[in-house]
Amino acid sequence: MEKKMKEEEEEPLSPMARAFQEPSIDCGIVIKFGCKTKINPDVIVDSLKLNVFKHPRFCSLLDDDGTKWLRTDVVNVEEHVFVPDIDSKLTEEDVEWFVEDYISSITMIPLDRTKPLWEVHILNAKTSDAEAICVIRCHHALGDGVSILSLILASTRKTSEPEAFSTLPVPKCRESYNHRRGFSFFRLVLVVCSTVRLIWNTLVDSFLCMATIFFLKDTDTPLKGKPGAIKKFSHRIVSLDDIKLIKNAMEMTINDVLLGVTEAALTRYLHQSYDKTNEEAGTSLTPNRQDLLDRIRLRSLIVVNLRPTGSQSIADMMAKGSKCRWGNYISVILFPFTIALQSDPLVYLSNVKSMIDRKKNSLITYIIYTFSEFVIKAFGINVAVAFQRKIMLNTTMCISNLPGPTEEVSFHGHPIAYFAPSIYGLPQALTIHYLSYANKMIISVAVDPMIIDAHKLCDELEESLKNMKLALLKKGLPNHVN
Repeated sequence: MEKKMKEEEEEPLSPMARAFQEPSIDCGIVIKFGCKTKINPDVIVDSLKLNVFKHPRFCSLLDDDGTKWLRTDVVNVEEHVFVPDIDSKLTEEDVEWFVEDYISSITMIPLDRTKPLWEVHILNAKTSDAEAICVIRCHHALGDGVSILSLILASTRKTSEPEAFSTLPVPKCRESYNHRRGFSFFRLVLVVCSTVRLIWNTLVDSFLCMATIFFLKDTDTPLKGKPGAIKKFSHRIVSLDDIKLIKNAMEMTINDVLLGVTEAALTRYLHQSYDKTNEEAGTSLTPNRQDLLDRIRLRSLIVVNLRPTGSQSIADMMAKGSKCRWGNYISVILFPFTIALQSDPLVYLSNVKSMIDRKKNSLITYIIYTFSEFVIKAFGINVAVAFQRKIMLNTTMCISNLPGPTEEVSFHGHPIAYFAPSIYGLPQALTIHYLSYANKMIISVAVDPMIIDAHKLCDELEESLKNMKLALLKKGLPNHVN
């Protein structure tokens, strides 16, 4: 059937959305759902038929220039849902390998641009932490992680209350300044000092960003690969309660704890990789070699949501003029990790806490987003993509953290055990995504399997969290936590 098209006037694609669909990046999102029951494909197809036209992006095509959407009147849902045959004799371990290989293989096939840019893959086979797997694959031009997560949450209901929508963690509001307290010279000094520090941090971060575009490169390590490699996707589930315990005891945020865990895991992974290399070569890690490891430059792009708050309702995001718009409203922070073994695991937390606090006191995320918009308008999308790709090539990895539902949810009678989001198409060899769900934290990694062992890295992330908890309990919890 020939699809009838009609043009829908919308806002231009955001700078990141236009960059994501350029051939040199062509970035996509994959979200793996673990279900507690077998998945009924007919239920999924019927649900999609009822709801797909409620969201313009999922029944639209990109135009030839990749600058706006063309609405289609007909979407054949069956063409977007895939149910591969899986050998019933496979063991759970074999199924897990099959799932990882399957997801890797589908990401190597470009999405068909003659159809809306999304797919659903149903894998009815048991793994160690789910009875069946559902994989949603879509193009990043459709929206960022916050947009896609908001859409998914709008389609789910609480498992404990089938008629109730899922809920997200409520961010704590910062204390506002009370103007009735009156003027004081001390307050004026604080405001001036804070403003000067904000401007200085922004200037330093802007210089580092430009230096990264033109010449400042990360050290070549066993975590840094070449662009274009196939990605392997793996995940690990850890306790969110353990993370909250550390957060409260150390008086920091969940994001701070996750960055500390990441720094500890990367340090352990790299040192063990170099130890293995030296062992195979019959040499030892000399003090000079150790000093070189301590001076490794390893930076991550931390993805930042530019919306006023976190995940939003679909109605809010689709409303015209909304500050919480659907799309790719994200930017990045250049975050340096210190690769040095610490005898006290809690030192990793202190290291990242001081650095991320400085990064928060900077306007670099808005500078990068605004600069991208300016370059696109002044010099074209190709120049903007070249700059963005250069930043990615000269850094080692990418990290994202999203808050998920506070309670377990179900999709049309299918209880969900976990969400594991990830991304493909970036030139970096490593990306790590964190997503909270009920009392769990799901760690998703996408790696170049030729240079990075995904399961080993997940082991190090899990072990680093355990070591921090044990070190904290050994020292004794502060009074405000007990």
